[in-house]
Amino acid sequence: MKVLFSNPPWWLDRNHYRLSTGEIVELHTAGVRAGSRWPFTSPIMSAPDAFRFGDYLPYPFFMGYAATYAAARTGAQVVLRDSIALRESYESYFAYLRANRFDMIVIEAATPSWEHDAGLIRRIHDLVPEARLVVSGPIASIARAVLRDEPVSACLHGEYEKGIVRVIEGAEGEIDFDLLSEDEMNAQPFPYMDPVIAHRYWDGNPHGQRPPQAQVWSSRGCPFKCIFCVWPATMTGNDPDGTGRRTVRHYSADYMEAYLGELVARYGYKTLYFDDDTFNLGDRHVEEMCQVLGRLGVPWSAMCRADTIRLDTWRMMKESGCFGVKLGFESGNQHVIDTIVNKRLDLARAAEVVRHVKELGLTVHGTFTFGLPGETAAQMQDTERYIASLPFDSIQKSGCAEIEGTPLHTLAAVGSLAAYKGAVLDEHYARASDGGRKLRDMEALWRGMAPGDRG
Repeated sequence: MKVLFSNPPWWLDRNHYRLSTGEIVELHTAGVRAGSRWPFTSPIMSAPDAFRFGDYLPYPFFMGYAATYAAARTGAQVVLRDSIALRESYESYFAYLRANRFDMIVIEAATPSWEHDAGLIRRIHDLVPEARLVVSGPIASIARAVLRDEPVSACLHGEYEKGIVRVIEGAEGEIDFDLLSEDEMNAQPFPYMDPVIAHRYWDGNPHGQRPPQAQVWSSRGCPFKCIFCVWPATMTGNDPDGTGRRTVRHYSADYMEAYLGELVARYGYKTLYFDDDTFNLGDRHVEEMCQVLGRLGVPWSAMCRADTIRLDTWRMMKESGCFGVKLGFESGNQHVIDTIVNKRLDLARAAEVVRHVKELGLTVHGTFTFGLPGETAAQMQDTERYIASLPFDSIQKSGCAEIEGTPLHTLAAVGSLAAYKGAVLDEHYARASDGGRKLRDMEALWRGMAPGDRG
């Protein structure tokens, strides 16, 4: 059986954009999907069938692990084609499907891309009707509608190594959550890597990255329950309202040492970026990873929280080769953090950690979200003041995206959630699944307002 794990093209139109230099240029708008917690669209430097390095480009983790797992367990002939990384046009993609005639095509999707992807699935079905089409990803939160409305034979909930094996063996319909145990994770094959595009994946933050960059996981899951967060609610767990139990599973030091050693030896990566939901969940795991990374000798960075390890563990990270971290804050207003996001983060303590980490010589990238339900303009200004008060090397501002299967989407359906008492669907809240587009719309609105009208 020939199985294609496909991250299809996602192109929009061309528009004029103002660069940070003030220059106005015409760029394509395109989306990122598999590999991104919040799929979104943005202007990019590449064009269809014309790749240019430097745009944000995430590795499709769930798909990469599922591809090698399926090949090992079933003996199927498996290919992963990341059309987003190839920057291929629809014409090139369709030509590839016609030429190879796969028996099964697996597509990972989420709310931001679903309108586009549903139309694409229908075109694929018309083009290669003999192929069984399988859908995975956060959009499986509405699996019944997907199966009813689209030419899809199966829809997989959550991380889907075990689920896709069942489908290859003949299962159809809605395939329930079946997560790998920690032992199973540490016995699975390393994720799929296509040598043609191995050097294209890129996240320029935190500062200090050098290409080629490997994006990797050392764990799966996060115990925290931020209202908008997608993967812990839909992929590594089933918790659409924030009341369920969320688990964390770690890859062992032995697994990571073997995996990272093979990656660096084969592809010559100059930096590593750990894109775990939260890399530094506890001192023990971080200490074990630091020992591995110290022996490997490749500079690295990670997605972290400010409050989950001791201060001296940050120093250990620095000494093992860590040059920078991403820290999630979401808001600079404590009321928003506590009652809307439910992040369980003390902003004063987090500020102290930022200063400490900077004193150690690490770069810090702070991430913030605007347009939360119930958030006021004044509270958003508190976030701007919080950002300005700290020595960040870079920041990320995003519009709050509402994606199927998260507490935020459940809030929109039921009106209120006990764990998110401050989250209110008032007239100021704009529902949007594409955080990039939402922020662009908010910024356009702010530019048209007098400063006093912004709260």
